[in-house]
Parts: sequence; C-alpha cells; structure tokens
Amino acid sequence: MVRRCLILLALALSPAVAQEPAPVPGAALPSAGPSAPAPPAPVVEEKPAIPDDATRVAILGYHDFSESQSETAMRIRTSKFRKQMEAIKQLGLTVISLDDYLAWKRGEKTLPERCVLLTFDDGWKSVYTDAFPILKALGYPFALYLYKNYVDGGGKALTTPMIQEMMKSGAAIGSHSVTHPFPGDIKARLKKGPDVLDAYLRSEMGESQRFLESKFSCKVNTFAYPGGFHLDEMYKLADEFHYVTLFTVIPGKVKRSMADKTTPRYMILGNYDKVFEMATGFREGGTAVPGSGVAGVPATTPVPVSPQAGEVVNSRLPLITVDLVTIADLDPATLVMKVSGFGEVPAVFDSAAKRLSWRVNRKLRQPACQVVVTWKDAKGKLSDIPIRWSFQIDKEAAYLPEDAQ
Repeated sequence: MVRRCLILLALALSPAVAQEPAPVPGAALPSAGPSAPAPPAPVVEEKPAIPDDATRVAILGYHDFSESQSETAMRIRTSKFRKQMEAIKQLGLTVISLDDYLAWKRGEKTLPERCVLLTFDDGWKSVYTDAFPILKALGYPFALYLYKNYVDGGGKALTTPMIQEMMKSGAAIGSHSVTHPFPGDIKARLKKGPDVLDAYLRSEMGESQRFLESKFSCKVNTFAYPGGFHLDEMYKLADEFHYVTLFTVIPGKVKRSMADKTTPRYMILGNYDKVFEMATGFREGGTAVPGSGVAGVPATTPVPVSPQAGEVVNSRLPLITVDLVTIADLDPATLVMKVSGFGEVPAVFDSAAKRLSWRVNRKLRQPACQVVVTWKDAKGKLSDIPIRWSFQIDKEAAYLPEDAQ
C-alpha cells in the first residue's frame, strides 16, 4: 500500500502529467474543432544509455580488523588482509578510486578490464590502525562509508583526525546513514505508514549526508545500505539527495549498464575465504580468469610459475609448473592444482625440486587459462591465500589444424 501511494504521488508530480490542470467535475470540456490543432505530445527526456564496455569492477567491502582477536564474519585478521591486498597486486588487478568508478559509470572514463574498488563500512578505528598502513604502502585508494553516530564515538570508533589523515592520502567518504538501522527498525516504520517511514528515511539518508559534507568539507554522493537492506521508498530519496550510487551486499561484478541504486558488492568475511576468491576471479570467454591474464602486461605471483602470469603461449598442451621451494611447512599430500576447464588435475610433486607440475592432456581452446594451487601445512591449516594466476593462449596457434600442433 505504501509503495502504491508513492507511485501515485510520483505520477501526480511528474512533468508529463502536470502540464495541464485536471478538468473540473461538471465543467464542459473544450471542443476540439478543426481550427484547434491538437496539443503536441509531451517530450520525455531520457538519460541516454551508456553501452557496456569490457570493464568489470569487483567492489569489496570490509569492516573490522585485528591480529589478536578471533576472526568473525565482520572481523578479519590483519595479516590475512595484507595477504589479500598483496594477492590483488599479484593477480594484476587494478585498484581504482571511487571517483574513477563514478566517472566510468558516467561514460567519462575508460578503465582496465578487471578492476577492484575497496570500501570500508561503519568507521572502525582498526581501519586506521591496521588497514590504512597496508593500503598506503601499496598505494591503494579506498572509500570509507561512515554513519554519523559512530564518528568520534569513542572506544573502537574512528576519530575526526584519523579520517582527515586518510582523506589526505586519497580516501573518499560515503554515507552509511545516521544510526545504522537494522532491517527491523525500518520495517517497524513501514508498518506505521508512509509519513512515518518517509521522515525516518529522510533523516537517515539526508542528515548523514549533511553531517559528513559539513564536517569533512567534501561531496558525499554515494550511500551504502546498512546491512544491505533497502526499499523502493529509498530510491526516491536517493534522487532527492543526489546520491548517484547506492551499494548493496549482494555479490557480483559491476557492469557499466547496471542500475546504480542496487550496485553489487562483495562483503569480505573474516571466517570464510571463498568470498575473496570469488571477488577476485573474473570471467573471460566463459572461463574464470583472474586479472593477471592481460596479454603483454607484467604480473607477478608469490612463487615462480610456468607459464608465467599474463604470458601468451602458443601451445595448447602446455606444461604447468609451480615452484614451491620457498613455502615452509608444506604438507605435499595436501597439494591440489585446479585448472579451468579441467577442475582438479593429477599434478605430480617433485619432492627434491619442490615443484608441482601437470601437462595439459586435452588441447586448450579458450583464450585464457586459470590455475589455482592450494595446500595445507603440517598442522592441517589451509593456506590463507592460494597461488592463483592465468596465462593466455595465442588465438592463431589455438586454432591451428591438429597436425600443426
């Protein structure tokens, strides 16, 4: 019922409807004789569609950090976060700023095909003490999504000087509401009617924006839904407050043509590493490929591999090897190699050379090939970050006749 009322209100206020007054009940309608030309049809201006390009953006969301406290869905170990940030670089993915992202979405900027945008929700102090030094050392831009009541909130909350220092190093600021309401808080107002809901959402979305813009002297035009919960009623207010992008917690890569009010985002969990792996894996030609597979662009892996990350090979039956001599406390029996299109393969470990290898036994036909290697240590703990890379297949060589291979 609330949604229907708002739709009717929007229609009543739309320029196309408001061009002429409604007829008065009982009044004679004006005649439409031959001398009276028909009024021109209202012109509805639509925003021109911006076509998709090859770029896909993975937006990563983080919360709290600690090296000593136990990991939870919202808290990740600082050392693991460092490995994840280093893995992004090793995979050859480009970390972009919020401004870069928005310019790309407007069609004003071209980005590499595989990009990452880093976001941090709530305003935990550990973002400054733990994450910021890592981000600064790697030269990664990022965006802070702050809710008003937690800024300078004491204890584990970020302070104004901390936020200002991070802004000087390129951090962007976005809104995350005033009180960080739970879904139940919003649903309770929804039951009380459209006026109560509107006033509540207007405060959460508008007052937070005014506070952040005033306190930090910056433009705040993006919003992260607290807990990812959102209603259609929030979309109208987003337009009123000129929010150009609103982030959810629904995972997925972003294409340029995607709706800006329901932007996908991967929330990285401290106690479930698969989300980070999904976020940093990209698809090319139907094959899952991380960002290192750009022909001619140098990329690195934590250990020597062959073919190298990003290398273009002319064989459809390459020998894939991983040099593990620098990996300490490795249990060889737990080594697993997975290759795109094959799944887990029967790779062989040379204990003397500490090298894992497998010869592709079915000719590769996709333009790229991804390899993932995982293992456990002597205590049975799985490697925090797998070795993951991709290489390219020369298109001409890939489709040579069988006898030419």
